[in-house]
Amino acid sequence: MDILFQDRRIVVAVKPSGVLSTDEPGGMPALLRQELHTECIRTVHRLDAPVSGLMVFARSAYAAGDLSRQIRDGTFEKHYLAVLRGAPPEREGTLTDLLARDKETRLTHVVTTREKGVQEARLRYRVLDSRAGLTLVQVQLLTGRTHQIRVQFSSRGLPLVGDRRYGLADDPVSPIALWSCHLSFCHPESGVPMTFDLRPPAIAPWDMFDFPDMSTSVK
Repeated sequence: MDILFQDRRIVVAVKPSGVLSTDEPGGMPALLRQELHTECIRTVHRLDAPVSGLMVFARSAYAAGDLSRQIRDGTFEKHYLAVLRGAPPEREGTLTDLLARDKETRLTHVVTTREKGVQEARLRYRVLDSRAGLTLVQVQLLTGRTHQIRVQFSSRGLPLVGDRRYGLADDPVSPIALWSCHLSFCHPESGVPMTFDLRPPAIAPWDMFDFPDMSTSVK
């Protein structure tokens, strides 16, 4: 396990692609328990199975409760990097949609009317670089809906590279080009602000882009 930080309350680690973020056999909590020889590892936020990058896990019920409160209050920041096929019309902006989840197909869709189960989804993005018909964007989630980043961009004709569910069914890139690059929150015990930034590995398609300072908040 690639662990960036740990103490008695939290552990910040890199989730590999293909590993579940939830507490199931083979998931991140189980792997961290094995790695750290501890019993209490709790998931407080999620990444889709094919998505990689930074995650923070709680090591006590108290820590889990406090981090979950920060997420609800909007003081817990999560930023992502994504590679899109195509380019947004604006170099930065906010995307707002209504999303509905189909339980049978396990797919999320953009809808136009508010009905039972429909949730508003909001994110901010800014373009960092563009090469060969692909665009690198930094994304800040303002809500946390299932497959939100993938669906909101795909619905605008900008599917993520490697996304065979919402993009090209025969996309040759794997895994999906979506990376959790930034976490910002207050330590659940000390209250000290903590920030973690991590660039994706130098493999395709990430290796074709220049990465400016990612610590700047998405506006």
